[in-house]
Amino acid sequence: MTKIHDVQSIEIDKPASDVFAFVAKPKNLTVWTNAFKKADGSSAVLETPAGATPIKLKTIKSDAARTIDWRMTFPDGSIGEAFSRVTPLGDNRSIYSFVLMPPPVPLEMLEGALQQQMATLAEELKSLKTVMEQ
Repeated sequence: MTKIHDVQSIEIDKPASDVFAFVAKPKNLTVWTNAFKKADGSSAVLETPAGATPIKLKTIKSDAARTIDWRMTFPDGSIGEAFSRVTPLGDNRSIYSFVLMPPPVPLEMLEGALQQQMATLAEELKSLKTVMEQ
């Protein structure tokens, strides 16, 4: 059976409230991710192998649960989703976990696309840690 999701996490030496506040702001996606070249409360521009792609972006956050999820609607109407959570690890440390869902591509392209996204996510989580711990 082909794996169609991935879960990754990273420990960050910052309080969960700080990490949540940073990640929950759509504009900060441009700081710690590779794909987002522009992002705000309703739209974003993704840099893809095919070039820059404008998308609709909805950020869904829960302060109480410390979850930040995103719904991305692409020009062709396909939808991609991502789910994340910030978990306290003592007073001044936290865990940021991210559930990577399959990209909206045809099934025959899924495994390669997901593998690439998994590698990219690992680098982005390291980038987030670096930005937060500065």
